[in-house]
Amino acid sequence: MSKNEQKETVLEVIACSVEDAVEAENGGANRLEVISRIDVGGLTPPLDLVREIKDKISLPLRVMLRENAGYGTEDKNEIGALCFAARELTKIGVDGIVLGFLDGPEIDLETTRRVLDAAPDLNATFHHAFEDTVNKFAAIRKLKYMPQIDRILSHGGDGPPYDRAVRLEAYELTAKSEIKIIAGGRVDADVIRVLRSETRINEFHVGSAARVNGKVARSRVAMLVNAMSEMYV
Repeated sequence: MSKNEQKETVLEVIACSVEDAVEAENGGANRLEVISRIDVGGLTPPLDLVREIKDKISLPLRVMLRENAGYGTEDKNEIGALCFAARELTKIGVDGIVLGFLDGPEIDLETTRRVLDAAPDLNATFHHAFEDTVNKFAAIRKLKYMPQIDRILSHGGDGPPYDRAVRLEAYELTAKSEIKIIAGGRVDADVIRVLRSETRINEFHVGSAARVNGKVARSRVAMLVNAMSEMYV
């Protein structure tokens, strides 16, 4: 029997516009990550865009907090902007925030805590900065000491889907039960099928796989939802 057969699945779709958000919801997505600048891995979106998406759809929203295209510690002004945005997102009523700060190959715990402290009522996803940590299992254990962080986004490293599945399964086992691993990065319908069959992962994050000509298409989202719902024995 599949490790995931009895588990509810979640498809999180990146949205850069109201149109993206509406298409994702109509296609069957379960949650959105709202960002700007998908070309650089996502930056903090305009707060007015978040408000408009919140008014238009009923899905939970996680919102990117990232002021530059790197993962290093932001300067004082950038940290101030991130904390301001975190407080405003609390007022908007989003599901959570998405962040990730590194000090070299290690998690920047101080900056992470400062931004989280600005939004104490919001949960958080630690994003792909995780991939640049020197020791993934030590990083997971550190993040477990931050109760607001309930998810880590990971693609499972290099190699074919089955190799990535092995790593993601190991991350999931280390992270439970405080944190869930979201599989994201080079995830499409075929990768979802492998992960559903071979791991306990049941949350999937997609960007390009949900898009046609750069925009989210409900038909592509529906295809991914169908791949998640297939049963394995």
